[in-house]
Amino acid sequence: MSIKSFGITRRLILATTAAMALCTAAWADAPPRVKFATSAGDFVVEVYPDKAPKTVENFLQYVRDKHYDGTVFHRVIENFMVQGGGFDAKYVQKKTRPPVTHEGREALEKGGPRNTVGTLAMARTNDPHSASAQFFINVKDNAFLDPTVIPPGDPVPRFEHRGRVFENTPRANLLNAPELFGYTVFGKVVSGMDVVNQIKVAPTGAGGPFPSDVPKTPITINSATLVK
Repeated sequence: MSIKSFGITRRLILATTAAMALCTAAWADAPPRVKFATSAGDFVVEVYPDKAPKTVENFLQYVRDKHYDGTVFHRVIENFMVQGGGFDAKYVQKKTRPPVTHEGREALEKGGPRNTVGTLAMARTNDPHSASAQFFINVKDNAFLDPTVIPPGDPVPRFEHRGRVFENTPRANLLNAPELFGYTVFGKVVSGMDVVNQIKVAPTGAGGPFPSDVPKTPITINSATLVK
């Protein structure tokens, strides 16, 4: 091999190595993904630890613990959302860890997604800090579920919410108002939205302890697996 040929080969090797390193770095920086294999088909979600770190880690730990395996979508409303992750096939609620702190506002302030079609959010009770394992997927744009970002100032000079105007309101009063927390969005469906759309139109009725919105034919999460 000539000196010239050797130099070209060496440059090709270095370029290939650099390209592989860039690809590896990009893969490492990509959002984690979870594959849900369900009785209606499979879908994949990606989650955003840079936007809602505690929420994402909480969700991923339930995935690692196989908590979601064997649970059902127990609340399905065609023009709203599909909810699951909390009850087994006999509608017995699964035990959970302590709830996670609400991160909805922080996620929005970091440029996180809102409650739009295909996004993944934590379900909760009326207590904003009560989310544990249950999640829902928005099947329409649900802006009314979005957290409300509070304007700067203390007191806040002017704040309007759903037609009501507040003036010179202590900041803490607004930050702690339950109706302003909304729901923490922490991911979105990146493949298999057609499966989610099949789930949303499932015939529903009463089931277990629920008087309505339960699929008449159970839709089971067979497994939830971290794929990235």
